Amino acid sequence: MTSVLVADDDRDIRELVSFKLQAAGYDVVTASDGTDALAQVIAQRPDVAVLDVMMPGLSGTDVLRAVRAHPEVGGTRVILLTAKAQEQDVAAGFALGADDYVVKPFSPRELLSRVQAVLGRRAS
Repeated sequence: MTSVLVADDDRDIRELVSFKLQAAGYDVVTASDGTDALAQVIAQRPDVAVLDVMMPGLSGTDVLRAVRAHPEVGGTRVILLTAKAQEQDVAAGFALGADDYVVKPFSPRELLSRVQAVLGRRAS
């Protein structure tokens, strides 16, 4: 089964995204901070990681940097989920290696579509 890590320090967002992804048939693992998110990527090796940018411990961008530098999980697909909507924030996220960037507030249906699109690009 395809697995997705959902890392967000906001429990309501984490639960909403997890529910939507599970309803679509994905196996979901969650983390409430960046340190746990990085540990989950290394231990669970999800197909996609959805990372909030502003989390305690490590930020989502810190986790993204660490994932990209890790020899065994560097190819993990990463979607950044954040309230940081400025053009330079989006550009910085992609420059770090994000596969997609979703701005809060967001539609859970749109996020699901983005996860599916990232997975589709991986299969190609």
